[in-house]
Amino acid sequence: MQNDNFNQGFKYYRVLKIYGKLMSGEVVNKTEEARAFGVTERTFQRDIEDLRCFFADDADDGGGRRELVYSRELNGYHLVNEDTSVLNDSEFIAVCKILLESRAFAKEEMASVINKLLECCVQPESRRIMDEWTANELRCYLEPRGRKRFIDYVGDISKAVSERRYMKIVYIRQDGSETERVIKPVGIMFSEYYFYLSAISENVGGGIHISAYRIDMIRSFEILDRCFDVPDGFDEIEFRSRMQFMNGGKLRRIKLLYKGKNVGSVLDRFPASRIVGRTDEGFVLITEVFGDGMDTWAKSRGNAAEILNG
Repeated sequence: MQNDNFNQGFKYYRVLKIYGKLMSGEVVNKTEEARAFGVTERTFQRDIEDLRCFFADDADDGGGRRELVYSRELNGYHLVNEDTSVLNDSEFIAVCKILLESRAFAKEEMASVINKLLECCVQPESRRIMDEWTANELRCYLEPRGRKRFIDYVGDISKAVSERRYMKIVYIRQDGSETERVIKPVGIMFSEYYFYLSAISENVGGGIHISAYRIDMIRSFEILDRCFDVPDGFDEIEFRSRMQFMNGGKLRRIKLLYKGKNVGSVLDRFPASRIVGRTDEGFVLITEVFGDGMDTWAKSRGNAAEILNG
């Protein structure tokens, strides 16, 4: 009886080890596994059939649909996931392209993020092709000049934002000088190669004033053990739709005449805008944005955009 119990316990251990490898995205080879556990290949095949039944029953009970299949190319068994927890090849490439073209991180940080996606989000049968693709993309990656590592403390800053805690930061200005400030952080945003930390303050006129700090230019920070209240009238969804330029400032209501052909691109660029009229010259829009970035944007469009007021 003890021997039977031992054999049964060993089988459970063996099957669980195989299960763990499959769930980690590994390919399980019959000959190698049978040799490692000191069993015959026929015994290993019975383990595979037991696991096939388990995955089928799990799917029937509402679990993720996974199929245990054999691949001649990979020379082994692997799991094919049919749920949304795994990216297909097109989704993986699209997500990686967005990350790579953003040029948001130092090269070593970008490589770490991409490789983690490769490890956990790609089907085993696509690993070799996606491995080669990512290696080439990372080889061609151009990180922004002077970019330093900062991704490790984005999580701490995000926690300060969600808990509405004051932060004391030492910030490097554009001229290289440093300034120390205590701020009220309300959001982490990304724009044109950089992450920004947005903070609010109430100005003399009673309105909301926004400041934006490039996160990679924060030399050091401390999350203080005291919380702040956001001003009356502050709404996070409205804030995000109106924070299109990272130079900060007061909220402005602007009437814009757009003479270009694709007014849809303006509506996409400024989510808080709407068309209020049309003239022989073009579309009249009303939009709200923080700061004076709209003036620079309109000038960059030449004769295609004109600010009528605001």
